Parts: sequence; structure tokens; C-alpha cells
Amino acid sequence: MQAVGVRFRKAGKIYHFDPGGLTLKPGDSVVVETVRGVEYGCVVTGPSEVKVDTGALKPVIRTATPEDAKRVLSNKEKERQAFKICRDKITAHGLPMKLIGVDYTLDGSKVIFYFTSEGRIDFRQLVRDLAAVFKTRIELRQVGVRDEAKILGGVGPCGRELCCATWLSEFAPVSIRMAKGQNLVLNPNKISGVCSRLMCCLRYENLNYQDDETEFTETGEKEI
Repeated sequence: MQAVGVRFRKAGKIYHFDPGGLTLKPGDSVVVETVRGVEYGCVVTGPSEVKVDTGALKPVIRTATPEDAKRVLSNKEKERQAFKICRDKITAHGLPMKLIGVDYTLDGSKVIFYFTSEGRIDFRQLVRDLAAVFKTRIELRQVGVRDEAKILGGVGPCGRELCCATWLSEFAPVSIRMAKGQNLVLNPNKISGVCSRLMCCLRYENLNYQDDETEFTETGEKEI
């Protein structure tokens, strides 16, 4: 069936939706319903054919209006205020967690707080406190260090902005074997990103190195 790919944040994961009879193209802003609630997103792919069962995709509610865009800006300011409030609450409760981001759904029906922690956290009282302040549904979502880098952004060892924060939609597995296959120095400081995990870019040339390994003999001469 025909679907459009919608993204909700820069370099975020792309989700597919049924155009619902609307004429949409990349760059259009739309309003859709997700598991989190009603959200504002940007069409980045399609319309194109995807292999899913008919009815499996939720339809785009409508094309976004100038009022929707204003609400997004208003929510951004609310998110900054919510971040400060939640951070203070975390400190007051003495919880071993690091707050890294806040999202408001477009309709304000839910506020999502993203945090990192080394272990499981009992944040039930924190949720109750936040619900009392914001008078809406509260969700606390624990994320990993790679997601933290994606949300916060930064500059990698190469001197450029992080791939995950600028264009890389999803994380793919990266292994130490990829570094070995490229004859890189296996120094953690050299092959790890700001998230302290193996750099995503180790995948970029991995296939080329694998092809070269089969193309050349052990003596360095090309097989004929």
C-alpha cells in the first residue's frame, strides 16, 4: 500500500503512515496520531509502496496548519521549563538518574522525560510529583548512552557533528571485528565515540574492506 515516511525530530527514526487521500510530498508538515498521542511531524519519504497489511498503518490526520506550528514553538518553551522543574525534582528525591530531554505531544496530552541511569530506578513518587505540577500524563523513559548522544548532540573525534544527531536515523550493530578488518589501532580512545561505544562510522567502509580482502591475495597481488 502507499505510505509516507514521517520523522518527528532531526535524525529521528522514520515512521510510515497512510496518506489518507492527502497529496503529500517530502517537506510537508503533518499531524498524525501515534502511540504517544497526537504529534507534529515532517514528511521525509514517499508516497511510496510499502509491504504492510491494509489497515496496518494509521492515516495522517491532516496537513499541519500555521496554528500547529505556533503550538510546536510554544511546546518547545514548555519543554525547557519542564526540564528545569524535573531536574530539580530529581535532585530533591536524590535519584541517581540524569535527565537528558523532554518532549510534549502536540496536543499537550502527555509529557515524556528521557533519562539515563546505570540501573533500575524507582521513580513512582517522582511521576506523582510531576503529574501534580503539569496536570497531564507523565512518562519517564530510560534510554541508553547512544540515544543520549543522539538527543544531546555534539562533535565527534573527526571534528564534525555527530552522525546520530544529524542524519543517522537508526543505530546499527558495530563490532570490534570491523575495526580489526580496517587495520585500526584497537585503542578504545581511538575507536570510541562521545557515547563511549564503538563509533558508528566503523560500519561505513566495512563492506569495502571485506570486498578488498577477497579481491587480493595474501601477498598483496590482485587475483586474476
